[in-house]
Amino acid sequence: MSNRLQVDIVACDGYGACAEVLPEMIRVDEWGYPILTSDIVPPVLTRHARRAVTLCPKRALSLAPAADRGTGGRPTKAASRGRA
Repeated sequence: MSNRLQVDIVACDGYGACAEVLPEMIRVDEWGYPILTSDIVPPVLTRHARRAVTLCPKRALSLAPAADRGTGGRPTKAASRGRA
C-alpha cells in the first residue's frame, strides 16, 4: 500500500529540511516553501518520507495511507464479492 505525503503550508516556516531529506519528491520555491512533485510516496522512498516528517521543525508534513483514488478508498462491488 502506498502512502500520501501532505504539507500544511500554513504551519510551514520554509526551513527546507524536508527537501534536503527527500529531494526526489520535494523541491522548494524561492522563499524555501516545499513544492511536492507528487503526493504519492513510492514504497522505496517511504523511509525517507517518514524521516522528512519527523525532522520538520513545525510539524507541517504528514504521511497517511493513500486511498484508492478510483473508489474514494471504498471497495468496489466486484471487489467486495471477491471478483477484483
